This record gives sequence, structure tokens and C-alpha cells, in this order.
Amino acid sequence: MKYKPSLLLTTLLSLFFALFSTAAMAASGPLDMTTTGTGYLMLVVFCIAYILVMFEERLELRKSKPVLVAAGLIWIAIGVYYTQAGLNAETGDAFRHTLLEFAELMLFLLVAMTYINALEERRLFDGLRAWMVTKGFSYKQLFWLTGILSFFISPIADNLTTALLMCAVVLKVAEGNKRFINLACVNVVVAANAGGAFSPFGDITTLMVWQAGQVAFQEFFVLFIPSAVNFLIPAAIMSFFIENEKPESVQEHVELKRGAYRIMALFLLTVATAVMGHTFLHLPPVMGMMMGLGYLQFFGYYLRVTLDRSLERKRALAEQQGNEEALKRLGSVVPFDVFNRVARAEWDTLLFFYGVVMCVGGLGFMGYLELMSNAMYGNFSATLTNFFLGIISAVIDNIPVMFAVLTMEPAMSHGHWLLITLTAGVGGSLLSIGSAAGVALMGQARGNYTFMGHLRWTPVIFLGYVASVLVHIWLNGHLFEVVGTVGGAH
Repeated sequence: MKYKPSLLLTTLLSLFFALFSTAAMAASGPLDMTTTGTGYLMLVVFCIAYILVMFEERLELRKSKPVLVAAGLIWIAIGVYYTQAGLNAETGDAFRHTLLEFAELMLFLLVAMTYINALEERRLFDGLRAWMVTKGFSYKQLFWLTGILSFFISPIADNLTTALLMCAVVLKVAEGNKRFINLACVNVVVAANAGGAFSPFGDITTLMVWQAGQVAFQEFFVLFIPSAVNFLIPAAIMSFFIENEKPESVQEHVELKRGAYRIMALFLLTVATAVMGHTFLHLPPVMGMMMGLGYLQFFGYYLRVTLDRSLERKRALAEQQGNEEALKRLGSVVPFDVFNRVARAEWDTLLFFYGVVMCVGGLGFMGYLELMSNAMYGNFSATLTNFFLGIISAVIDNIPVMFAVLTMEPAMSHGHWLLITLTAGVGGSLLSIGSAAGVALMGQARGNYTFMGHLRWTPVIFLGYVASVLVHIWLNGHLFEVVGTVGGAH
């Protein structure tokens, strides 16, 4: 997550809810809590929790802690209010409904993270980095290569993992050249976020839209060209500011561990299982992902039981060749363990996700999201609203923004659902603190890639943001004509 100096924005959001709280508007639950003291108090609790999340880096407080407590307080307050009104069962049913939405997304993300961690442990990403740093690319070639790879890897992996990988390449090759490192990191963040916007696997927000059934799997790919425009326009402009020089060559050799390519193949098979099951059998995507975890567990078992035989074969070959280094490496080999990969999943992110979903779900049950939907989508066009929500997601994390929109479920055309998917995905590129990729790179390239270094290129990135929206409206104009329905039928 990230440090976000947006106390004023959060305060304005609270005032916004208060201004539009009228008894004439229907609440999402049986009781309208939007004009009650309890409702206002819970808004304050949520705002305080999110302020603590925004200052995570400065406070050294994990982002999951405040939202977990806030979620509990919000639902306890709802429970007390409904119990006093004699509606005991309503609260539990609403909580379980929201929890089910989170559980499907959490298990899906857990499997995806496990595969990414497994590929990292098998050194696949290290191998890609080593190949890039030893090729002797010029600065301009490296700029374009890291950007293009970020754009195409993030739809399969995720924008955070992709950005960290490419930043490692840039730091290794261009060590000491702060100006180039900053430019390249800005480019990587924009490319990774843009690439993640046209795939359900590229970002949590796109996954949420797919799981909710608002956009079918294959329909995300109509965002490919708008996403490419979002990346290419800033990249083309920034590339004019890069010297066409070659850095000193770096030699690095990485030996992949057993099964690296096969685990990648199993990951693709897992994705195919989830997509096919959802598309043809109408089963939740999480079913296919959990089945894919079984694929990985069986393969992990195979690697473990065949380890001794594999080591003997490699040891005999190394002794025959007199390769002492290979013999040393063989001595440090440990069996592959799937559950170690599960344990290394980003649990703070998953728990933060739970807290956000339950907080937003609780506020929605109180009636606030319906007020927000009426105020935003009722008073302004869906196009304008979705455009500005993308910009807001650069300050307020895109996860609560997208979950709020999905919970509101405004009557929008299919083109508008694709538009909010695009803007929420790429809007975070406007600021270095606007996406997980940007925040991670500020830590990895500390002193070389900074908030102000990114901010200098925000006007150029905003130009790409506007262009991507216009291209989507132009290319997919026919999708804006009919109100979308679940599963993309329209």
C-alpha cells in the first residue's frame, strides 16, 4: 500500500455523505442509517482507519490493522442498531453475503500469489533479469524493453511483481545514472498498470469486475488498444529525454531450478481451467484456481520424490565435467514445498483486502453507497463520473473505489463498465503513490525514483490517460448504447 497525503479528500468525502443524506433516499438495508449518529460515527471510524492506511510508510503500521478493526466496529454498530429495532437476522445475513464475496476473491488471489512465489523460488524471474542485463542494450533500448515487457507480463503475473522485476534490471544496468533510473521507473509503473487493465489477472480491480460478472473474460481484451495508448504516449514522449548511450556491460548467469518452465505451464493451465469453468459451466473462477493449486501440489510431490534421482544424475554429470561450482550448488538444493509458497503469500494485502471489503460492505448496508451512487451517477454522466473516479484512485486506493462501484451497481452501459475498469486500473499511474507498483519501486529504487521525480511527468501521463479514455469511447462506442447485464450479455 502507500503513503497518501489525502486527509482533506477524506474529510470532504465524509461531508459529501452528510450533505446527501436525506430520508427520501432508500437505504441498501431495511433500515436507513445514513442520518443517524451511529452512521456518522462509523463514517468517522472508516476515515480514521483509512488515514492510518495512507500514512502506512511513515507510521510503520501495516495497512491491514486499522481496516480490520474498523470493519469489526462498523458491523458491531450495525448489529446493535438492528438488534434494537428487532431485526436480529438481517445483520448476519448481510455480513455473510459480503464475506462470501471476499472469500471467493481471496482464495483466487491466494492461488495466483502461490504460483508467482513458486516461479520466483524456481528463479524464473531471476533468469529473465539475467538475460536482459547481459545483452548490452543501450539506455533507450532498455527503456523500451523494460516498458514493453512490463506491459505484456503484468496481465499474466501482476503489476507489482512485474514492476519489481523490471526495476531490478534497471538498477543493475544503469547503476549511478539517477536521471535514467527515474525515467525508466516511471515508464515501468505506467506500463505495468496499463498492462494489468486489460486482463482479469493483471490487477485486483479487474479480477473484482470479472468475478462480479459485469465483464466476461474475453471482453477485457477490447481494452488492449486503449491500455496500449495509455502506455505508449507517455513512453514516446519520455524517450526523447534519454541519451542514446550504452551502459557498461554486466555479466550475470542464473541457473533455473528444476520444474520452472513446467510450473509456468501449470499456471497457464490453471488460468485456462478457471476461465473455461466460468465461461462454459458458469462456475465461479475460484473453483478453477483451487483446482490449479491441486495441480501444483501434485507437481510438488513429483519434484520431491524424484529429487534424489535427479541430484544423482546431475552430480555424475558435474563430476564428469569437473564442474566444482555445480557440485556446490547441488549441495544446497532443497525439495520444493507448495505450502512454503502459500505461506509467502502477501497476507497483509489479503487481510487489508478483507478489511476494505467488509468496511465498504457495511457502509453500503447502512445506505451510504446508494447515496453516493445517486449523487454521482444521478447528477453527472457515467462517462464523466468514471473518468474522475480513475483520477481519485490515484489518491484513494483503487480497491475500495472499485468495490464501492460494484456494490452500488449503477445502471450503466457495458461500455461504461469497461471504462471504469480501465480508469481504475490506469489512474494510479498519475502519482507514484497511486499504485502498489509505484510505492514498491520508491522503496526498491530509493533516492533514484521519488514522488517528485514521478510528479514531473504527471502531465505527460495524464495525456496518455485522457487519450486512452477517448480511444476506448471511439473504438467501443457501440458498447455504450445498451445497458450492460451480468456476464456481459447486452
